[in-house]
Amino acid sequence: MTAVPGKSCGACNLCCQILDIDELEKKAGILCENCVNGSGCAIYHTRPQVCRDFECEWLTERSLPATLKPDRTGTLFLICPETDQYQAVTDPKQPKAWRHPLVFKHLIAKAKEGHVVVAKSGMLSWRVYPTGECAPWT
Repeated sequence: MTAVPGKSCGACNLCCQILDIDELEKKAGILCENCVNGSGCAIYHTRPQVCRDFECEWLTERSLPATLKPDRTGTLFLICPETDQYQAVTDPKQPKAWRHPLVFKHLIAKAKEGHVVVAKSGMLSWRVYPTGECAPWT
């Protein structure tokens, strides 16, 4: 998929902060050493394929408004390719960012559409149900 017209990462670099990138030996929750705040990736033209292929749901989903942009909510939305789960991933320093009312409302809506919705922060995970209930996810 490609970015929706009118949407761009801009100053957002949350994916460079919270995702684990084996190819760069970068652990989740630590800002990538190649990320330059305010100007993006220092190795953009030679970045690993995993970085080239990644696009967050906010960037590619037309229905997600600016109020849900990852750098505003502290939550990155993605669909896990291995499990097809709809995930809300947060920085371990803000483990409950997914509980922000706008984010949580969006997650419940995704669950009502039939998605398995999982909120993740570091090693912690929670399942979000269509009823608005949450439970630890293992």
